[in-house]
Amino acid sequence: MKPHKTGANEPWQRLLRLDPELAPYSQVIAGRARRIRDTENRLTGGDITLSDFASGHEYFGLHFRESQWVFREWAPNATAIYLVGDMTGWREEKKYALEKNDSPGVWEIRMPADRLAHGDHYRLRIHWPGGSGDRLPAYARRVVQDPETLIFAAQVWRPERPYQWRRPRFRCPAQAPLIYEVHVGMAQEEEKIGTYREFTRNVLPRIVDLGYNTIQLMAVQEHPYYGSFGYQVSNFFAASSRFGTPEDLKELVDTAHEAGLCVLMDLVHSHAVTNEAEGLSRFDGTLYQYFHAGDRGHHPSWDSRLFDYGRIEVLHFLLSNCRFWLDEYKFDGFRFDGITSMLYTHHGLQKAFVSYDDYFDTNVDEDALVYLTLANKLIHALRPDAITIAEDVSGMPGLALSNESGGTGFDYRFAMGIPDYWIRILKEYRDEQWPLGGIWHELTNRRAEEKTISYAESHDQALVGDQTLIFRLIGADMYEHMRRDDPHPGVERGMALHKMIRLITLSTAGHGYLNFMGNEFGHPEWIDFPRQDNEWSYRYARRQWHLADADHLKYRDLLRFDRDMIAMARNYEIPGKPEPHLIHEHTDNMVLAFERNGLIFVFNLHPAASYTDYSISAPAGKYQMILDSDASECGGHGRLAPGQIHLTMNENTEKGGGEVLKLYLPTRTALVLAPVS
Repeated sequence: MKPHKTGANEPWQRLLRLDPELAPYSQVIAGRARRIRDTENRLTGGDITLSDFASGHEYFGLHFRESQWVFREWAPNATAIYLVGDMTGWREEKKYALEKNDSPGVWEIRMPADRLAHGDHYRLRIHWPGGSGDRLPAYARRVVQDPETLIFAAQVWRPERPYQWRRPRFRCPAQAPLIYEVHVGMAQEEEKIGTYREFTRNVLPRIVDLGYNTIQLMAVQEHPYYGSFGYQVSNFFAASSRFGTPEDLKELVDTAHEAGLCVLMDLVHSHAVTNEAEGLSRFDGTLYQYFHAGDRGHHPSWDSRLFDYGRIEVLHFLLSNCRFWLDEYKFDGFRFDGITSMLYTHHGLQKAFVSYDDYFDTNVDEDALVYLTLANKLIHALRPDAITIAEDVSGMPGLALSNESGGTGFDYRFAMGIPDYWIRILKEYRDEQWPLGGIWHELTNRRAEEKTISYAESHDQALVGDQTLIFRLIGADMYEHMRRDDPHPGVERGMALHKMIRLITLSTAGHGYLNFMGNEFGHPEWIDFPRQDNEWSYRYARRQWHLADADHLKYRDLLRFDRDMIAMARNYEIPGKPEPHLIHEHTDNMVLAFERNGLIFVFNLHPAASYTDYSISAPAGKYQMILDSDASECGGHGRLAPGQIHLTMNENTEKGGGEVLKLYLPTRTALVLAPVS
């Protein structure tokens, strides 16, 4: 192995040049760079690539190789392991006993082809000093739950006709991601768990029609408790069987690709379920095989297990998991869940990040940072077009900066403060007192060198215990006054502000935008999965699409506006570069205007005042209104002429002169103007 030579153009030094405020922490940053480099060398030995190393899923688990079954498992504390299942009557049999192979802690069995059949259920019975227990294989690719006993088991999956990909080489176009966040199980209208097939047939066409270019699939990895929203993962290599078969999920991804949609997956590597029979906890009789020992191995708020990212075997498991979902299901990237929890030993709980010191003190889990950097390096080596997004509330510098520039390597980070800020506005400010300067600052405050994805609300704001924007704005009046022939003032206010909040969030977004399914039309219900407290009801674990389809309801108007808004964003490459440029802010009038990529965005947020001949500075020329939140077909009052043309004029004032647009700005209205030749 050749020694690494340092120089003035080290990636970590480029990071310092991008952000001079990091200079006092140069030694820590340099140390992190060495740690990442040394860890990669430990994993690869300098002889193979990181991609080669991340192939544990092809070695461990159950495979049919050269006319025989081969099964391997890593369980260093085990004293004996048996395959038990349908083929053994769930009893231990000698011919299904695993033996240790030449690799430390690895157990193996080879079996004739007739020993196992497609569809067979099986588990591992692991013995360790002082005890034993049934476990599901760590690399199991198919896990199912018995509907009567509710016990989970691995399942042999070798169908006669493996799925044939129609678009095996799909690549994500170079465009700003406009993300439609979805949960397959609750995407259906009926009060039940939806399936991959139903989603492909009924929901995908809606997403395509709305104009979003990216899907973010939640709850893909197998999880024993449906109500966990997919965040208490038990089986990291198994696609949740409650939604259908592996072929059904592949069909979903393939169909999305045919429609030009990138498909991202919610990847949960921040923690794991505590369940022992279904998950990895105490897998071989020890609590520290995959996780930290003691209190550090348990998340106090989530009641889940925390990975030890310093162990080579754990890195092998997680990096292989990244590669598996890219290879087997052809996902186009990942949203990494719970990054803040991973990065800090305090998990960000009750922590305000107010200083750069917070990113470089002893609370940082340096091993987790190494893992995230290597994961991004691996993913982009396998798929240069892949998209990775960090869900981090702390603002760790360099997180969404390339490895070559000294960063962790994520393509984007979520602007998680924005939805929280909108909630604060609605809670703490009267309509006529909205702080325009504060809104503008929150929407545009980001590191220039790191790409961000903005959103007004996601699934987090829709869960029981929180409220969607539309419910905060309208409340219980939604249940009685959403007919189009009912001019209810509270509903009109809520719809107007709902459209304006979403438009200003999208149009100021740095490099991408996200919406959770149904929020585009103001879905009226929160999300509450079936549980004992609600008598196991699915009433609130579904999406009522018929509301958006009904011509007599106002939900349809919100849907139309969202479709028009997304079309504007795609046609004029917004979000993306250049950044929005503020051209007008008048707190008393509550008028905000900015320019981006040639478009002029004007927002009159005043609850009572409309303005005629309102002056907005603009480059000289002719402009046409291309979007109007007050349009009658979008649930507004129709006070502006559709497609209206405006010419700039020179306005001389005591403060100077310049070209301006003279606009009629109705109350609670946003409009977008595009230059025309």
